[in-house]
Amino acid sequence: MGRITLEKLTKSYGSVEILHGIDLDIQDGEFVVFVGPSGCGKSTLLRQIAGLDKPTSGELKINGKLVNDVPAADRGLAMVFQSYALYPHMSVRQNLAFGLENARMPKAEIDSRIAEAARMLEIGDYLDRRPGQLSGGQRQRVAIGRAIVRNPTAFLLDEPLSNLDAELRISMRAELSALHQRLKTTMIYVTHDQIEAMTLANRIVVLRKGNIEQVGTPLELYNRPANRFVAGFIGAPSMNFLPGSILAVNLVDTVVTVLGEETLAVPRPAETAEAGEKITVGVRPQHIRLAGPGEDCIGAKVTLVEALGAETVVHARVSTGELLLAVLAGQHALSAGEDIRLTFDAKDLHLFGGDGLRIAGT
Repeated sequence: MGRITLEKLTKSYGSVEILHGIDLDIQDGEFVVFVGPSGCGKSTLLRQIAGLDKPTSGELKINGKLVNDVPAADRGLAMVFQSYALYPHMSVRQNLAFGLENARMPKAEIDSRIAEAARMLEIGDYLDRRPGQLSGGQRQRVAIGRAIVRNPTAFLLDEPLSNLDAELRISMRAELSALHQRLKTTMIYVTHDQIEAMTLANRIVVLRKGNIEQVGTPLELYNRPANRFVAGFIGAPSMNFLPGSILAVNLVDTVVTVLGEETLAVPRPAETAEAGEKITVGVRPQHIRLAGPGEDCIGAKVTLVEALGAETVVHARVSTGELLLAVLAGQHALSAGEDIRLTFDAKDLHLFGGDGLRIAGT
């Protein structure tokens, strides 16, 4: 069992409050990712769970047991750090065995656990090497193996892939996902990389300035972000935000105008918005396309073209000065300075009020 519950958890350092009343329930076997910009409190929150730091107030429970005052070593958790934290003078086998030997575990059980972890992570050929003789990816596997041999209640991973190159990060993400499927143990993963969050998580916790902005599955956050911050943070490239206004609201749709140029009927009735209200309209770059003949459109001038082969990323500026980013499928012969016509479907729009929150019903 690996259920972890946080109730009104706060953390302050002197007069500076880092975490502001965090409420979160992580179910047994979930892969939950804490994501957010630097300084949002995600690593601080992980340290509270791990027992490396003590909350200022609130309750932290593991499988229903209050653990605020329980030392880290007695919480049944295993942590994997960004820096690997391996003992350089020990072999891989000794690194894996160290914690178990300190717990006075029988040698036969230690050998069995090391053999199983080595098989899972494909590090059997490295057991007699020292960390300095391994690549970054191999060292990260050893760090994960050291956590696996403990059979923990939950794994806590603090930006474990950030020291790896881009190609290796992709392969290690796949390995972590497969590992979670095999172990079915609770994993809590901290990253600032929203692509890692989207590809790994059962649920994502988006943090900003010590507060939870939204919790949900990757597609819930992508398709229905609760506010403008989540909308801009989840998804790559980031969502475009344009000024707009509500023209009318009826029982089946919300009629909006975007940039004062294009009028669209969003097929969802706003529950709280009123005609004349100024709003922010969000549209993802992948949902913008070149307008066909006769289609309503927004005129723009190309400022940059990124030809990526399978897709073309177009940066363009509209007449009011806003920059639009469009990801067009396939290859397009466009160049900087060219005038183009862009459009998007009303169903793909996200509407946010003056407070930055998603307009209810849309």
